[in-house]
Amino acid sequence: MNELMSPTLAGAAAGLGVAMPMGAMSVLLLQEAMRDRRTAVAAAAGIAAVDLGYAALATALGPWVASHISPVEAWVRLASAVILLVIAVHGLAGARRPGAGPESDAGPDSGAVLVQDTVASEAGTGAGVGQAGVSVRARPGNAFARYVGLTALNPTTALYFAALTTAQGAALGTGTAGTAFLLGVGAASLLWQQALVALGSLAGTRIPDRARVWTFRLGYGLVAAYAVKIALPLP
Repeated sequence: MNELMSPTLAGAAAGLGVAMPMGAMSVLLLQEAMRDRRTAVAAAAGIAAVDLGYAALATALGPWVASHISPVEAWVRLASAVILLVIAVHGLAGARRPGAGPESDAGPDSGAVLVQDTVASEAGTGAGVGQAGVSVRARPGNAFARYVGLTALNPTTALYFAALTTAQGAALGTGTAGTAFLLGVGAASLLWQQALVALGSLAGTRIPDRARVWTFRLGYGLVAAYAVKIALPLP
């Protein structure tokens, strides 16, 4: 049991690191929760599903990559750590001040600015109850698929997990360890997204800028901590 606890906790930290920074997708999810909590729950599951899918792909390939580059394993870990640090620094730089503009929406789970326009237009044409001939029963499924597609457009999540799992290839080499890691990723991401749904349904989209900045600091702080962890010992 203790052998599974470590990769599970590592996966949970990785899932929170990618999910916590409140970028464009988080804002859209809050707006979805304001309109209809059922569709927002499905949308949150779609975002978490993409996180889990990218993590699963990276976990499957990471150990294989690591096994073929064992002579330079320490340097690969260092390169992966640098990639993670760049992601963390870029995210933190965009969150230095409230209302930092487009850069503050550049979280691992954020979409491009185009995402906001896409979902906004869809919301205006078919997201209302009974509008455009869309039945209430079908809407959660549509929301799930839409948010899967929008979240998958952002390559930063894939890069994040690729760097993370390649650097930890040996640790995730066994099936049980990899499964525990993915369980942690999926559970943490889903719980965070569902917490945003609950927040959106209760408080709406008016999240204070200071609170939003702190989600960036906490999320990217986890990414930076991960980078330091996998970089040591240095080559």
